[in-house]
This record gives sequence, C-alpha cells and structure tokens, in this order.
Amino acid sequence: MPGSAGRVKSADGTVLAFDRRGEGPAVVLVQGAFADRRHPLMTAIADGLARWFTVYSYDRRGRGDSGDTAPYAVEREIEDLAAVIDAAIGAPDQAPGGLAAPSTDGAASDSMGDAAGHSTGDAGGDSLGDAAGGSAGGSADGTGGSVMVFGGSSGAALALEAAVVNPAIAKLAVWEPPYHVDVGAPALPLDFARRLDALVGAGRRGEAVERFMVDAAEVPPADVAAMRSHAFWAQAEAMARTLVYEAEVLGPGNALPAARLAGIRRPTLVLNGALSPRWMANAGAAVAGTIPGAVRRVLEGQAHNVAPEALVPEVLEFFVAA
Repeated sequence: MPGSAGRVKSADGTVLAFDRRGEGPAVVLVQGAFADRRHPLMTAIADGLARWFTVYSYDRRGRGDSGDTAPYAVEREIEDLAAVIDAAIGAPDQAPGGLAAPSTDGAASDSMGDAAGHSTGDAGGDSLGDAAGGSAGGSADGTGGSVMVFGGSSGAALALEAAVVNPAIAKLAVWEPPYHVDVGAPALPLDFARRLDALVGAGRRGEAVERFMVDAAEVPPADVAAMRSHAFWAQAEAMARTLVYEAEVLGPGNALPAARLAGIRRPTLVLNGALSPRWMANAGAAVAGTIPGAVRRVLEGQAHNVAPEALVPEVLEFFVAA
C-alpha cells in the first residue's frame, strides 16, 4: 500500500526514520530482533492495518535508516518510541478514534522468521521532511492524543516497558514477548548483553549473531552454520550491535518484570502461537496474568515466525473494539 516516509528526532538527538500509510487512528509498530521497518512481516502488518488506521512503522535505533547515539540505554529506546508517538499524534490529518467493525478479508500473507529472510531496504527519495522533535516522555502528561502500539517478540518487551511510563499508549497488542518464566526457557547467562557487546566491540560480529541465534533464539548450530553462506548473514552482522540492545531490553536472564508490568493500566492483548515452544506460551500467560485486565489469545497453527494473515485479524479486532 502506498505511503510516505519521514524522520523524527528523539530526546537525545538521534534521528529515527519511519514509514506512514493509511488513514485513521494512529498505530505504531515495534519490530524485534534482526528486523527493521522494511522487514516483510512489518510491511505486511502495516498493509493489513492501513485499511483502518494510520500506521507508523519505524526503524529502531541502529537499524535501517535510523541513527544510533551512544551510550545505549533502554530508556533511550523508550524515548525513541515516544518521539514516534508524538509525531503520530501531531500529524495534521490524524483522524479521531471511533471505527466501524472492519472486514478482515484480504489480510496480507507474507511470513518471516526472527533470524532469517529479511531485507533492510533503502529509504530512497520518499522523505516527507523531518517531523517535529519528540519529547523525552512522549505525551507523558496524558494530554494531546493517544495511539495504539503493536510489538513483536523483543519489540513486544520494549512496547510493554514503554506502556508502563507513557499514557499516550491507549491500547497495546504484543506477540510472544520472550520472557523466561520457567526452567524450559533457554538458560541465558545474566551478563548476556555484556558478552554480546564484547564480541561486537572486538569486531566479532558473526560470533555475536551466532551466540544470539543459538543461545536466545534456539536456532540449531547446524542451521546457523548454513546461514553463514546466505545473503542474510551480512545483514545480520550489520545488525549485531542491536542484538546487545535486545538483550538489554529483556534484562538479565530475560526475567519477567512483573512489578513494572502490573502498573500497565490500559487494554492489552497478548498473543501466542499454538506451535511455539511451551516456554513462550508460559511467558505469554505470565504477561497476561500480570497486567490487570489483559486478554490472551492463542493462534492455532502458528509458531513464533507467525504468518501475518493469522496475526493481523486478531490485532485488528482488538484495536477496533470499544
């Protein structure tokens, strides 16, 4: 679906690139590991929702066409999302809320994996001109409008952290935030982020990608070895620094931040795939059980690498509900 592109400055001056498509209440998409706004899943979700919403899909810092200002902190990424939210709220043609129930026929039909098959793309010449700089807290005073947010995988964890502090997020839908809540989850060292950072800092980006894939994403080592000969591998290595960021967002051991999530006071949908590992299902159940009033749904026939034609109707139904 045709759209436009723009840029916005985060609180620390980092320039973030985003695409905008559709018309209606604003929805912001937050991608997970090895993805940017041009990832096939993100574009498919944006296209599927753009029939009813103005959809903003942005490159998180260090990815695609966005900048990356040191030093990194999770708070900076929360500010980044706030800046995109502010840009969405401030759009002059932003439509107010209130939607008729949509038909979900014809939802987009691409699929993807967290660790394979994406293209980072190029921004080209479709820029809108820079959006106004966002404030550090978005519309943290609760005035000036609101948006809905979807986050996938580690992007779901970032969206959840943002929802704790930013009341401009009116509704939140998340796909399989990878918290570790039982012994079946991968056993990550508590200093996993530091170890990844050391590898990237030493120029061993390929090793950092391999460690993340094998240790965090549970990709078999033989499959990772085979990936090294694919074009995707160079793109993955280019994103190696952002794997440190993913580990920082999830925190030591990917522990569930139950006390913080319990403070979320807005409608939240937690989605899992019926074919995903049991530990991911347990994580989804734990998130839904922690956030007051959260709803959890399990998508039959879907694993972590969810098909957008299964995901989009669920998110759409939740976002248009009163």
